[in-house]
Amino acid sequence: MLAVLLQTLPFFGIIALGYGAGRTGFFTPEATAYLTKFVFYFALSAMIFKFSANLTFSDIWLPEALIAYLWATAVVYLIVTCAALLRRLSVEEAAVEAQCGVIGNVGFLGIPMLVLLLGEPAIVPVMIVLVVDLLFFGSLIVILITGSRDGRVSLGVLQTVGKGLLQNPMIVSIFLGLAWSALQIPIPDVMNNFVSILGAAATPGALFAIGASLASKSAERIAVAAWLSVSKLVLHPIAVAFAVLFFIPLDPYIAGVIIAAAALPTAGNVYILAAHYGVAPSRVSATILVSTSASVLTVSGVIAWVSAF
Repeated sequence: MLAVLLQTLPFFGIIALGYGAGRTGFFTPEATAYLTKFVFYFALSAMIFKFSANLTFSDIWLPEALIAYLWATAVVYLIVTCAALLRRLSVEEAAVEAQCGVIGNVGFLGIPMLVLLLGEPAIVPVMIVLVVDLLFFGSLIVILITGSRDGRVSLGVLQTVGKGLLQNPMIVSIFLGLAWSALQIPIPDVMNNFVSILGAAATPGALFAIGASLASKSAERIAVAAWLSVSKLVLHPIAVAFAVLFFIPLDPYIAGVIIAAAALPTAGNVYILAAHYGVAPSRVSATILVSTSASVLTVSGVIAWVSAF
């Protein structure tokens, strides 16, 4: 545990550095927004494209892993939703809280950290988690919120969901890379060096951006934030561990990476959606702050456990 904690500390140290820069005003919210855009649209996309371009469809086609992760995540999603509805919250608020309880920071934290700590083959199961989160649950929250407000799910909602997916650079990078691989076109040295250099900026840039963005987050409604953080950091990885080890047993390495990915703290894009629709943004903000702070220990513990097998 201590050895893994020492390995993860540099990652969280960069997050802390970004937090300090944002908290002191050295890094303004506007600067944070532009750094996030650079990482999201350029550096991280280049990293993902390089990884996926060196994979084949058969490498990433792991239906058992996809089903196990989807099933376990759906169970926790329903638990958090029921807990919200029992507190007499609206469907919109319940959907946002459920999103907090199951959607981890796979893009900005998971890909850089898990690939470096668990090895480059970790990119395959991490990409499966990312695709499930974005395609299924990222679409579900939009459908639930807009459907609740309109009283029905219209064609316009589905068009909005589809447009959002097509505009997500992580999804585009994955499928462009796989398409490049399927065509069996060698990556020219110049292009390979280009995406390698650009992708190398993803890890420090993403971690710093996470920290700087946390500086603007508040810790209001701490009791709810604590419950949602427990759901994300504890319930979610436990459910996924049960699914990939007992329900649909997977290769131990793949199972371990998926469990580690499930243990990641709540993703920042949940706040973007909450703020966009005006549904409990302060609650989401507090959850991101609490879960990210606590994940220094919980993520290290989970990685130490999965590394054993």
